[in-house]
Amino acid sequence: MKSNLCKNDFHAWILDQVSLLKARQFTAVDVESIIEELEIMGASERRQLVSRLAVLLAYLLKWQHQPSYRGRSWALTVKEQRRQLGRHLRDNPSLEARIDEFLADAYGDAVLMAASETGLDEDAFPEMCPYAWTDIMDANFLPN
Repeated sequence: MKSNLCKNDFHAWILDQVSLLKARQFTAVDVESIIEELEIMGASERRQLVSRLAVLLAYLLKWQHQPSYRGRSWALTVKEQRRQLGRHLRDNPSLEARIDEFLADAYGDAVLMAASETGLDEDAFPEMCPYAWTDIMDANFLPN
């Protein structure tokens, strides 16, 4: 159960916990809340990766399925998302070990986004992600 300080003033709680850890006052540390917060942080890193990957995949799908709408804005969004994903994976390299799982999650979201933004039916897009991870992150790859 979270302490009142953790619930009421998260920043103050963090400073308090850091101070206790630095002072090696381990018995006073709010271990359960720290565990909970660390688990939340880990889940947040996974969600951010899946979210960025979904946006990137949606734009690759749009690029492939609506060639007449291709433009600089779409190309720049693809480039930006690749850069953001690259940094995120550089900061969290352990996430890459589960990239196939995250890719499957993100692709489902990407199909919904692409369908919504293009007006195409969901079944206009492949059931499984048609792009290899190496292509997805390749700065020169845009599907034709």
